[in-house]
Amino acid sequence: MDAAAVEELSEKRRKFRTLAEKRTNKALEAIGRIANLSNRQIYQYEEAEVRKIVKVLRDAVSAVEDRFASPRTRPSGSFKL
Repeated sequence: MDAAAVEELSEKRRKFRTLAEKRTNKALEAIGRIANLSNRQIYQYEEAEVRKIVKVLRDAVSAVEDRFASPRTRPSGSFKL
């Protein structure tokens, strides 16, 4: 591997790490905001709705794992209660 190839690889790695950290932190913040919905003094909800939210989040994490295992798959649509 020549120096240019090593430099390009390290740039791609740096870009991956930067974006991965930003996007993961943003996702964790969003999950925290969803968790805030559990406050029964402010919100009213049914357990079936909670199960649906948790299921779609788990499915999304599984889809991320699948994409890393086989990067050619595409994500599905959006969430609706």
